[in-house]
This record gives sequence, structure tokens and C-alpha cells, in this order.
Amino acid sequence: MDTVITHQAVRAHGSAACRRKPANPRRLWPFLLPSAVVCVLILLFPLAYALYLSFFNYYLDSGVSTFVGLGNYTDLLGDAAFWGALGRTLGIVVSAVGLEFCVGLAVAWGLYRLTVGVRTLNLLMFLPHIITPVVAALFLKWIFAGRWGLLDSVLAGMGVYAPDWLGSPMWARLVVVLADAWQFTPFMILVLYAGLNTVDQSQIEAAQLDGANDRQILLRIMLPAIRPIVAFVLTMRMMDAFRYFDTIYVLTSGGPGSATQTLTMQTYALAFRLFQVGKASALGVLTLVIVLLLAATLLFILGRRKENAE
Repeated sequence: MDTVITHQAVRAHGSAACRRKPANPRRLWPFLLPSAVVCVLILLFPLAYALYLSFFNYYLDSGVSTFVGLGNYTDLLGDAAFWGALGRTLGIVVSAVGLEFCVGLAVAWGLYRLTVGVRTLNLLMFLPHIITPVVAALFLKWIFAGRWGLLDSVLAGMGVYAPDWLGSPMWARLVVVLADAWQFTPFMILVLYAGLNTVDQSQIEAAQLDGANDRQILLRIMLPAIRPIVAFVLTMRMMDAFRYFDTIYVLTSGGPGSATQTLTMQTYALAFRLFQVGKASALGVLTLVIVLLLAATLLFILGRRKENAE
């Protein structure tokens, strides 16, 4: 009898605990306060200050500032250099991210099919991603340097006349794209490989029973299944590629001419060479708006395709 009473008491206590009201949300706010302060100081305050400076004609060398309203924005939108830098930036971003996705998907699919040595290969292929961008750019510059670079020396030994990799506009853009792909494709491989491993095996087995080959399984079964992951990694890489600066600065400094003069390079030139901080801030704000619009468009397109597929 005592045992029955004890069990009933335990069950009653458990049900009472389940019905207990959740903690007061107001008590949780102090735990979020340190993170909120850090976000405000690191993210919101610099953004607000840059937005504030964009309305002034502010020169860094003299410290003189004059309120011009939207004058900096209208000057930039009417400047052919801005549209040229935007076009070059879009070309580099689309080429680099597209190359990284195609190569990353192919390598991730190959790793998915492997049964031995996957972890070792993942580790080795991820090494370029952990190298400091400036160090990686110096290494690549030594490879692609004209006449005395490693690639030119190898090609000369084979009797092949190499082009001026960093001195020709077309080849300089190609080197910049390859440099970004070399460093960030491992990130794409890692994310896509993790995504492929989340696909339901029953769908793959059913497709195999229906006679689907490997290409059909990858493109029609696995890719639609990991569409949210694809949208995430493409959006992240697109936003990251838009602020591509350090590698370009070391490799070409925006040259030859203006062949690799991207929006970030133009922002740097306005702020620290011409000391036009107000116009540079306006260009930074415009770049942010462009990136947000492109990211929203990309997510909308991938989300709409998913809804149509359903």
C-alpha cells in the first residue's frame, strides 16, 4: 500500500512539474545583455557612423566636413568609375562563386562515394582555407609572377611561352578568380559534403531500384533535398566575395589599369588615397544595399523553385 502511494505521489509531482509555468522571460534578458552590447559596439555603431559620414563631404587629411545630404550618393551613381567597378565586382563574384560551387559539389560527391580516407582528404583539402589571405596571396603572387614565377619557369622548361598573368587585364581577372576559388572551395566542399550526408537513404535506394544513375541521383534527388544548404552556402559566399580585398590588393592592387578595381578597392582608394571619407562611406553603404538585394533575390529564387517543386 505504501509503495502504491509513493508511486502516485511521484507521478503527481511529475505531472505538476510538467504543468509548471516557464521561467519569466524578463529574467533571461540580463544573460543576453553582454552579447547585445558587443553587437552594438562592433556592428551597429560602425554602420550607423558610416551612414552618418555618408551625408558629409568629409576629408580625412584636413578634418573639414560639410553636410551635402545625398550629394555623395548622386555623385557615385553618376560616376562611370562606380558602374565599372560594380560590373567588375559582379563578374569576379559570379565567376568565383560559380566555380567554387561546381568544383565543390563534384568533390563533395566524390567524397560521399568514398568509403576509405574521407577524413584525411577533408583535412588536407581544407588547409588552403585556414591560411591567412595575405599569406596565400603572396604565395600565389610568387607562382604567377611574370618571367621569374614558378608557373612561368615550369612552362618555359616545357618550351611554352606563358602570358603575363598579372600584367594582362584578362589574365589578371582570371588569376583573381582562381585565387579566391583556391582558398574558399574547401569551405564549399565541407558544407556540401555535410549536406549530402543528411539526405534520406531510402530515397536514394528507391531511385536506384527505379534504374536511376549516379548523375540523376545527384541532380534530381540529392540536390533538391539539400536546397536550403545550397542557398545558405551560396548566399554566404556571395556576400563574402563582395568584400574581396586583401588578395586583390596583394596580387594586382586593382590593376593592371582598373582591370581588377572592385568596389572594395575603390572604397579603399577613396578613403585612404584620396582621403574622401564621406564618399567612401557612401560607397560602403551602397555596396551593403547591393549585397542585401542580391542575397534576397538569391534566396527568393531558390525558395520559389522549392515551392514549385513541392
